[in-house]
Amino acid sequence: MRTLVISDTHIGSRRPVDILRRPEPLAALCEALADIDRLVLLGDLLELRHGPLYDALGDAKPIVEAIGASLPKGSEVVIAAGNHDSALVSPWLARRGALEAPGPLGLETRVAASASPAAEAIAGWLGKRVDCSVVYPGIWLRDDVWATHGHYLDRLITIPTFERIVAGAMARVVGRLPDEPGGATAEDFEAALSPVYAWLDQIANGRAAGGRWATGAATAKAWTLLSGDGRAPLRGKALAALLPLGIAGINLAGLGPVSSKISSDELRRAGLDAMAGVVTLLGVDAKYVIFGHTHCAGPLPWMDPAEWRLPNGGQMINSGCWTDEPRINSTEMVSPYRPGRGVLVTDSGPPQQLVIADDLGQRPASGF
Repeated sequence: MRTLVISDTHIGSRRPVDILRRPEPLAALCEALADIDRLVLLGDLLELRHGPLYDALGDAKPIVEAIGASLPKGSEVVIAAGNHDSALVSPWLARRGALEAPGPLGLETRVAASASPAAEAIAGWLGKRVDCSVVYPGIWLRDDVWATHGHYLDRLITIPTFERIVAGAMARVVGRLPDEPGGATAEDFEAALSPVYAWLDQIANGRAAGGRWATGAATAKAWTLLSGDGRAPLRGKALAALLPLGIAGINLAGLGPVSSKISSDELRRAGLDAMAGVVTLLGVDAKYVIFGHTHCAGPLPWMDPAEWRLPNGGQMINSGCWTDEPRINSTEMVSPYRPGRGVLVTDSGPPQQLVIADDLGQRPASGF
């Protein structure tokens, strides 16, 4: 079986960064699907933080239809929800919670596309030639390959992102994660994160279409402003000087621990450390763990392989993204934030990282 994993398409973004709305990247993806048996959309398929759900679905419809028409007859599409499109599974999770004994989520719980009205609409657009299901919080692609969006790392990351701080506040209410390896469940992570997602979804759906609410964009903008390379504006330098004081306050309030170190390398390392922590706490016994969420593809040839190792000796692989974010140098082929990547998993051997879209539909791509 040939499985293609892509994540973080963020279709419906209010800024023109979701590249699958451009003809060239969409054509490249559709061409790559010709010999694929299973397509895994590993979270943040839709951008539901920028406005009402129906707006994002309207943007997604022609893209999903093109994907469905390009997949071989009898192939499978699996949707794994992320933090920006949690509405794909939240109605189903709410129904499960209403049962007296719904059973644990575990590392993979599969449900029909009727998990939510949005997922059902997507399944309809894919067409009857394709079998569509929803999975949460992750999926076993092989006995030794587990994939998940990766948003659970927001409970552990030391970068002071919006969701990390709010999740830290929620942890004071619902309790902290266990310390021992294998001692946590998906429900332990959900306890602090699900209320945050529900709140953000409520805000987004309460705003008029075209609103500018975007926590992900705010994080990228803040990183650019605070990382400082000698050319940062005066306000950025002032904020950077004050940042350690704010971080100290966050940690004293018990919302951390978070760090005042903010750089491209630190973002990558912190994300990997947090993801390794998630895998360890959940007791995931896999040789390969594929995730997205951070938009930082890897490991790339210039990176330290040790950063991508799990405590059990396994390998982490980030599937990258499909959003063109100019603030973090996402157009160069050597950039881990360059969009248009994916991961191919076959019946044996290591998962293969792919550059699927050479042409981003914006400017010529150059050298790998």
